[in-house]
Amino acid sequence: MIKLQVLELLEKKGYTKYWLYKQLGMSYQNFNKMVNNETKSIRYENIETICLLLECTPNELFKITIE
Repeated sequence: MIKLQVLELLEKKGYTKYWLYKQLGMSYQNFNKMVNNETKSIRYENIETICLLLECTPNELFKITIE
């Protein structure tokens, strides 16, 4: 299973979930599902924006877990 590690990256960078939500400009419902790994897909533009904002790579943004 692939998981988004955005909350961990936000904590490392000293940003809040609310800050990222405002930067992305998406609905709170969709944003919340995304950061809590409750969505089936994420737009490439959102991945790119998150990476630019958090100064990370997609490799750092995602984690593969075996369940």
